[in-house]
Amino acid sequence: IFCDPADLPGLAHFLEHMVFMGSEKYPSENGFDAFLKKHGGSDNASTDCERTVFQFDVQRKSFKEALDRWAQFFICPLMIRDAIDREVEAVDSGESLCVSGLKVPAGNAQTLKQEPKKKKINVYKRLRAFWKKHYSAHYMSLAVQSKVVPVRKVHALNITWALPPQEKYYRVKPLHYISWLIGHEGTGSILSVLRKKCWALALFGGNSETGFDQNTTYSIFSISITLTDEGFQNFYQVHKHLKMLILSVDQFRIYEEIQKIEANEFHYQEQIDPIEYVEDVCENMQLFPKEDFLTGDQLMFEFNPQVISAALSLLTPEKANLMLLSPEHEGQCPLREKWFGTQYSVEDIQQNWMEQWTANLEFNIDLHLPAENKFIATDFTLKPSDCPDTEFPVQIANSDRGCLWYKKDNKFKIPKAYIRFHIISPVIQKSAKNVVLFDLLVNILGHNLAEPAYEAEVAQLDYKLVAGEHGLVIKVKGFNHKLPLLFHLIIDHLADFSASPDVFSMFSEQLKKTYFNILIKPEKLSKDVRLLILEHSRWSMVEKYQALSAGLSSDDLMEFSRCFRAQLFAEGLVQGNFSSAESVQFLQYITEKLQFTKLPAEVPVMFQVVELPLKHHVCKVKSLNKGDANSEVTVYYQSGPKNLKEYTLMELLVMHMEEPCFDFLRTKETLGYHVYPTCRNTSGVLGFSVTVETQATKFNTELVELKIEEFLTSFGEKLSELTEDAFNTQVTALVKLKECEDTHLGEEVDRNWSEVVTQQYVFNRLNKEIDALRQMSRSELVLWFQEHRGQKSRKLSVHVSSGGGQRGEGHEDAEEDSMYGEVSKLSFLQASPKMAPAVSIMDIQAFIKNLPLFPYHKILE
Repeated sequence: IFCDPADLPGLAHFLEHMVFMGSEKYPSENGFDAFLKKHGGSDNASTDCERTVFQFDVQRKSFKEALDRWAQFFICPLMIRDAIDREVEAVDSGESLCVSGLKVPAGNAQTLKQEPKKKKINVYKRLRAFWKKHYSAHYMSLAVQSKVVPVRKVHALNITWALPPQEKYYRVKPLHYISWLIGHEGTGSILSVLRKKCWALALFGGNSETGFDQNTTYSIFSISITLTDEGFQNFYQVHKHLKMLILSVDQFRIYEEIQKIEANEFHYQEQIDPIEYVEDVCENMQLFPKEDFLTGDQLMFEFNPQVISAALSLLTPEKANLMLLSPEHEGQCPLREKWFGTQYSVEDIQQNWMEQWTANLEFNIDLHLPAENKFIATDFTLKPSDCPDTEFPVQIANSDRGCLWYKKDNKFKIPKAYIRFHIISPVIQKSAKNVVLFDLLVNILGHNLAEPAYEAEVAQLDYKLVAGEHGLVIKVKGFNHKLPLLFHLIIDHLADFSASPDVFSMFSEQLKKTYFNILIKPEKLSKDVRLLILEHSRWSMVEKYQALSAGLSSDDLMEFSRCFRAQLFAEGLVQGNFSSAESVQFLQYITEKLQFTKLPAEVPVMFQVVELPLKHHVCKVKSLNKGDANSEVTVYYQSGPKNLKEYTLMELLVMHMEEPCFDFLRTKETLGYHVYPTCRNTSGVLGFSVTVETQATKFNTELVELKIEEFLTSFGEKLSELTEDAFNTQVTALVKLKECEDTHLGEEVDRNWSEVVTQQYVFNRLNKEIDALRQMSRSELVLWFQEHRGQKSRKLSVHVSSGGGQRGEGHEDAEEDSMYGEVSKLSFLQASPKMAPAVSIMDIQAFIKNLPLFPYHKILE
């Protein structure tokens, strides 16, 4: 992007798109994408400030041909004029969807079409000249692996320094060392002090090592703090705590500890996805000498206090840039950024803050360097098995209060393990209020663990707490030597859960913002509406927002936590370098520490699903973010409770659909950047959908739906003409994907955990799906699609319609005083006559009230 011409910003990113649209040797515009889909592959690309990275993966037998097709994009791309015009529109849609995350312009219709037209710039000629100049072998490296204003409601303080380039000090990694200390979250850290004051929720410091943060011109060091409402009012006080730590950052013990942690992770790392690995190596080849291609970005080789002190000395107030983000700034920012229209203001840093930074600060006993880390593993012995080896997990403990599944790892042979538990409770889904209180419990539990568990995290022991629909999910992984310490810590904090009124108030406000930020995203709102219609007794995000806004107290939370812990069922999975005897102790620790009684009745871990009528229904709602011009349309066809073979048939259908869907709706019709079909498994009930994210300023949602219908009609015609060879090729591709060996233990654990958490226990599901695929016929696939499109189809369309300049969609009454609408209720829109004979849903509860429910269903055979 740094090489973009001043009069054509976004050209580098646009070229990244254009080279993929056919070559002289392989002229088909979407030929490469179709080839990869056919052979179980995928591709992607990204443009950074000083580098553009292209990547793909594919089944090994097709690798040679795929590599040739890929190489032709760089040797002789077509870049035809017609494709350029269409792709400008696609890039424009994509940038509109993600501008909030960008740091520099990546191109849009204004920079690549409208402005050049005014200035009589020939974009076609300039694009080819740019390609010829920059896509040259001496600038490129290749790595292969084969056996051959913020829209969101958030207060944030970002402090940034631009330093001289630090990449040459990669053996010391001074910025990594400094960021490790500033970003530390344990006792004595900056974040610990700010959390005690209820001023901050999160803090991140450092250099991302991406092209924007680390290049040959400069290195960025930044600190980003997510503030509470009170912290926002005291952000100058927040910043002065940084100086206290920076004054005491020069310690060899700390550096040696980080060095040991990084070395442990490197030497015992699990295999990563080959495409990620070759991308990393490819970039390293341009940054480091040959002997450090594999280690230069990971290891800390030598402690050099002079290099570290030199970097620290530059983190001064006169060289800092402060960016304060808050929705409270709405209406106070008179300046507008040219390309994305971001509103902002610029002012000098207050003099009293500068004086506070340079003055002698009072010693704060709460702020100090970390103590020695007790979670760093030192025993990497592989443990012998104490039970027979099995291909799949087996149940080694079972009672009325819990059960445990176990599998000893004898494949990857690394000193690591995974522990997962689903702690099921019947009280969560009793009301929207309970769901909100459960979310608060899990969030505050994470807050309570943040300090004591932080040392475990930096020692490469990871944990995650998830507020599931029917229970608390606890995930722990890492070196097995110290993993029990972390697991016990989590269960101890759950048993002794507490939340002060101040902490409760802070997290209530934050959760309200989280709900709000979900509701104002069209894709999230669309999912919420679809599942509210389909899943019986589900509480919607709007209902949760209403329950939270109605007012809750810390006493409510403490009462809920007692009810939650009273009656439970704990179901777990342990895999890796633990014996079965050690594994059983994790379940025992839960039952003994939490002291709960058995459930009065079995709690289903899924919802019952509404059986849609044999008609087409449309649920059209207004977007809850009036400042967002993006709309979303999802057309869903319900199949019903089906078996494993039918699920695999649906997968195959969607796989056939992917490339023509992209070609028709995105490439030819240019409806939007994100266009995709999906195989849907909604609590055991099958279906498929087609989704388009579009811009309301270009297309209304009803036109998009009609275009989706056109696509499905044309797809049905093509499917009926599918040859046996083409069908067999696609089946083989899907079989190969399912036959892919796990590259690391985590993949196997994820698959097995999915069976445990849904209580299906079909651990050999992949084998059964492969058998079903091999017995499938072309006629079955064609008939399967036709059944969903005929008179007996159960079709549901969900439209989230934006008011961002959209015409004819019922938004004329939009308020002018704010970019946000009322998020505590849904506003339904009547479909126009051109959608006939579709029936509009104007009240979801009234619509589903008398509809039958499918019985609870699991896809087992």
